Order: sequence, then C-alpha cells, then structure tokens
Amino acid sequence: QVRLVESGGGLVQAGGSLRLSCAASGRTFQRTHMAWFRQAPGKEREFVATINWIDGGISYTDSVKGRFIISRDNAKNTLYLQMNSLKPEDTAIYYCAASGQFIPPRAESGYDYWGQGTQVTVSS
Repeated sequence: QVRLVESGGGLVQAGGSLRLSCAASGRTFQRTHMAWFRQAPGKEREFVATINWIDGGISYTDSVKGRFIISRDNAKNTLYLQMNSLKPEDTAIYYCAASGQFIPPRAESGYDYWGQGTQVTVSS
C-alpha cells in the first residue's frame, strides 16, 4: 500500500504564504503524476496543480497561476505546494494524490492514492 501524508496547513492572513508537503511511503510503484486538489466547504473537490513524475511537466488551475508553485524532491519522495499571495477563496482542505496511470492529469478519477488532507484557512 502507498501512504501519502500531507502537512503544512494552517491559518494565515490574506496575502500570506504557506508551504504544503506530501510525504509518500509504503510500497514502490511507478507513478506518472502527483497532484494537489482542494475542497472548500460546501463545494466539490477541485484540481489545483499537477506535476508529471516522468518528465517534470507542470500544470495549474487558472485561479492559482502565478501564486502557487508545485515542486518535488525525488530523494525525499516528497511533493510540495508553495502557496503565495493567499486569498480567502483559497480556504479549503488540500489533498495530495498520486497516479500510476497515463491519464488526463487534472482528472480526479485517475488518481490511485490520496492523503487525508490538510486544512488551509485564509482570513481576510
């Protein structure tokens, strides 16, 4: 089994920054993508950012472009999300996900493993 554990969430004022981490452990599997999704209160879970584990290609949802940066540390088997210029509308539970499939990287259904989530709250 693959285990993903997120950390780094918290309460921050608008305009502030947070860095989320997602540590992967457990059995080795050939991942193709890792991603961050988020779910705000009363809303469906949505795609935030993804990184292609094979070629390093990156994609963001429009609302976070220029503010969030997804990155990885292969040696530490860890995924990161640097979140800058945070807005109240970024408030959500943030989930890390990993896929071993060749799928459209923004498709939630294509991800095989999920973390438990970490809460990010941005106050105005």
